[in-house]
Amino acid sequence: MWTSVALVFVYGSITALATGLGAIPFAFLREVSPRTLALANAVASGLMLGASFGLMSEGAHYGTLETLVGGAIGAAFILLGEWLLKDREVEFGQLKGAGAKRILLILGVMTLHSFSEGVAVGVAFGGGEKLAALITIAIAVHNIPEGLAISAVMRPQGSSVASCAGWSIFSSLPQPLMAVPAFIFVDTFRPLLPYGLGFAAGAMVLMVFLELLPEAYENEKPRLVALWAALALGAMVLFQQYL
Repeated sequence: MWTSVALVFVYGSITALATGLGAIPFAFLREVSPRTLALANAVASGLMLGASFGLMSEGAHYGTLETLVGGAIGAAFILLGEWLLKDREVEFGQLKGAGAKRILLILGVMTLHSFSEGVAVGVAFGGGEKLAALITIAIAVHNIPEGLAISAVMRPQGSSVASCAGWSIFSSLPQPLMAVPAFIFVDTFRPLLPYGLGFAAGAMVLMVFLELLPEAYENEKPRLVALWAALALGAMVLFQQYL
């Protein structure tokens, strides 16, 4: 029993560590102009929208209504976060103001979303080690662009690559932590999956339209922002479809 529990924790840790790989491309991003920040926000928007479509589609396999309810709760979470942080001076490391608020909201969304992915790993072990390995690989691959989306917001604000990778991994720590109890109580945790997947999708969609795209439009031509967002969206959809 304890050997299986340890294996579940290791598999969950692998998915969490994979999120940090999304920061690697930003090792080559040095100086950040307002236009570069705008295009980075456009790319992050496309990645997050693509991920949201994938999450809603996956959640529908477990329950369409539950996924929609989760999406509504996720959207409400962003609106509540906006309201709570609206008149407050927000700090995140050396960052202050709107950039710090945006990072905190995105990390909050990704971290809460990771609970459902951790449950998915644990539940998969209920179907055997082979199924669990396949699910773990799928989630680990899926987590790389999630880390990319987090880094696309943090790096242009001045965060180091190590910080981007570290916070990306931190956002996925619930995966190994939730995988173990989900494995032990598989029938109890399984119904939570569509709610968690829908939550992340709804929150990310609202984050894109409330935070990322409006700022991008202020510093770059709308058509160019739309083009980069569309290309990133298409790349994410293809990534999820074929990998």
